[in-house]
Amino acid sequence: MTYVVTQGCVDVLDKSCIEECPVDCIYQGNRMMYINPDECVDCGACEPVCPQEAICHEMDVPGPMEFFTGAAARLVEVTGATGGASRRGHLGTDMPELADLAPMQGESSE
Repeated sequence: MTYVVTQGCVDVLDKSCIEECPVDCIYQGNRMMYINPDECVDCGACEPVCPQEAICHEMDVPGPMEFFTGAAARLVEVTGATGGASRRGHLGTDMPELADLAPMQGESSE
């Protein structure tokens, strides 16, 4: 089991979750953050600090946002984003499904 970053993070990139993650498994894409499901230890430290309430346990992802559940795993496979997010740095890409989402209101922290 793992935690999932959902639509509330798109175009926000707050990064509070990164500071709380004890295993450095939260990677930054262009428009949102991604939790590597193979590196996540299911501690839940990231969930309560997200000001957008965009992080939830994979079993609790709302129906309309289910495509976010496998998004991080697919992105990890494509980008090779493993070994710690701080070491890897910015991914420079996002999951293809984000192309269908209109830009969200507000500014990125980037």
